[in-house]
Amino acid sequence: MLVGRWSVPVSPRQRNEQARIAAALGEMGFVLPGSLTERYFSCTHAGCHCHADPPALHGPYVQWSRKVAGKTTSRTLSPEQVAEYQAWFDNERRLRALVHELEELSLSIVDADPRTPRRR
Repeated sequence: MLVGRWSVPVSPRQRNEQARIAAALGEMGFVLPGSLTERYFSCTHAGCHCHADPPALHGPYVQWSRKVAGKTTSRTLSPEQVAEYQAWFDNERRLRALVHELEELSLSIVDADPRTPRRR
C-alpha cells in the first residue's frame, strides 16, 4: 500500500483492520460533541416549593455543554431534543474510539517498519 509517495510495509491483517475502521466511519451519521448533564435549580420566588425544607428543586433540565473557541458553552435541551440527539452524542464517542483505533494501528505500522533507523 502506498502512503504519499513512500511504500509502507502493511500486513494483510493491518489492511483488513483499516478497512473495518473505514467502513465503520462511513456508516456513521451525525455527531455532536460535548456532554449532557441533568440539572435541578431553585428559583427566585420566596414562597416556591424549591425553597422549602427539604427543597423540591425545579427540573430535571438537560444541559448540553461543549467547548467553542476554548470556552465552555451550554444550552438547555427539551426532552424531545435529547431523545432525537442521543444517537448523535453516542456517535461522537464511537468516532473518538474509531480514530483512536486508527491511530494505534498506524503507530503499530510505524513501530514495525524495518526501515526505521534504530538508536544505539
